[in-house]
Amino acid sequence: MCTRRFVLAVLCAATLAGLLAIPTIADAWGTHENSITFSAPVALPGVTLAPGTYLFRSPSEMSSSVVQVLRQDKGRPMISYFMGMTQPIERTNFDPRSLVSLGEAVSGQPTPIKAWFPNGERLGHAFVYAR
Repeated sequence: MCTRRFVLAVLCAATLAGLLAIPTIADAWGTHENSITFSAPVALPGVTLAPGTYLFRSPSEMSSSVVQVLRQDKGRPMISYFMGMTQPIERTNFDPRSLVSLGEAVSGQPTPIKAWFPNGERLGHAFVYAR
């Protein structure tokens, strides 16, 4: 009888420890966030961002290819300007200060953001534009 209780207690403790470890693992794979300020309009697939400061983040622990871009105006809650799937991309030159890679724009059009690289990361998120 005592052996069954001991085994049951050990199984319960192991289950509880496993459940408590899940959020820690998710944070290790983690969500990334960076505030980026633009002095001129820039573009993401389907949206133009006015000059200002935006929060780029990967909010999903389940899929690191999802990126959300938000902006907080004074006295207002955060507004989501973009949420979409991206493709993984590796930096060609590792400069941890460079958070975005910009493309070329047609005259009079906003400069497209090609990729976002979370601070200090070699791998980033390439935005997918319709052709």
